[in-house]
Amino acid sequence: MDCHRLLPILSSAWILSCAGASSKPADSATPGGASTKVTAMSVTPATGPHAPAVNPFEGAQFYLNPEYAKKVDAAAAATPPMAAQMKKVAANSTALWIDSIANVAHVQNWLDDAAKQEKAAGKPVVPVFVVYDLPNRDCSAKSSGGELTSENGGEARYRSEFIDKIAAKFKAHAAQRIVAIIEPDSLPNLATNLDVPQCAKSKELYKQSIAYAIAQLSLPNVFVYLDAAHAGWLGWNGNRIKAAEIYKEVLAGAGGVDRIRGFATNVSNYNILKGDDGKKLEPSNPCPDEMTYVQKLAETLAGEGITNKGFIIDTARNGKAGIRHKWGNWCNVRGAGLGERPRAAPAPLVDAYFWVKPPGESDGVSDSAAPRFDENCKSEDAASNAPQAGEWFGSYFVDLVKSANPPL
Repeated sequence: MDCHRLLPILSSAWILSCAGASSKPADSATPGGASTKVTAMSVTPATGPHAPAVNPFEGAQFYLNPEYAKKVDAAAAATPPMAAQMKKVAANSTALWIDSIANVAHVQNWLDDAAKQEKAAGKPVVPVFVVYDLPNRDCSAKSSGGELTSENGGEARYRSEFIDKIAAKFKAHAAQRIVAIIEPDSLPNLATNLDVPQCAKSKELYKQSIAYAIAQLSLPNVFVYLDAAHAGWLGWNGNRIKAAEIYKEVLAGAGGVDRIRGFATNVSNYNILKGDDGKKLEPSNPCPDEMTYVQKLAETLAGEGITNKGFIIDTARNGKAGIRHKWGNWCNVRGAGLGERPRAAPAPLVDAYFWVKPPGESDGVSDSAAPRFDENCKSEDAASNAPQAGEWFGSYFVDLVKSANPPL
């Protein structure tokens, strides 16, 4: 699994450059410094049936990934004093990250296993997939660039070898409820980070690729959620408005606003649900916490005709407030704790609190000499001795369990 995180922010009140750059150089930049935009393939809007406008988690159970449970069990065995607490973590659902073409092969096994859990439960069991292999992925971070680029035919491969293959597997399990969260860090970068050459270069590629993903994956049994960053990224009024305009454009290209169920926020981030933590980090932000952000984002989206949408909030690491010096520090932030346990319909507008980021997996390597090193992974807030993104970070998992709020 590759890394999955949210990036440094740009507010409408002040202009910053992202701390990270793409793992692939913007080698098509012009002599004047502006990047060469990539011409994207066209998209045929979807016209077929899509999932109903209901909360897919209500009346259902979350799918429990046995592979994640094995990691937790191993951590518990290595830490006997905390074994009982750690084992409770395995009883909570985590997202299934499809972050490479090779990992598409796991989708069939996950769906088959979810079907077995559903038969045993006597009610729907919902797996949550994160679709995460966009060409020029994470254009503003070093540690999370993917395998596909505009230079290596990545857009065509993203469609034929990635999205189409996932769609075929979802169609083959038409009787199961499935949730798909599409491309963390992607469209928010277009709202705030076009001063980064790789992001400017990838603008149309991102929009068309995501429109294609929505068009193909918005099936009658698949509830699609678009990534919508978090309060510390798009919380400012200007940022939310720009993002809403981008979502409207992409959804129009995909076949309309009804092709998606809603939006996922706080993915791989640390924002608390309620409180004034954000005011301390940046007083100009009208969204000091994630619940306020969801409420204001829903209002902004409605202004663009995107209404009646539900939200998933990632609560895997947002149990503790006051753990960062800067909102833009995202890599393995010290002091983080597990947040609210996954559950359906916990608050107005919210379809679910969910652990999108599997607790214990690293955000990025802290060794400055290692491949894909990003400076943010050695920020004043970052935990030390971190492995590569997506790898198990045992000491960090211990700290997440110790600082869990609510306690385990």
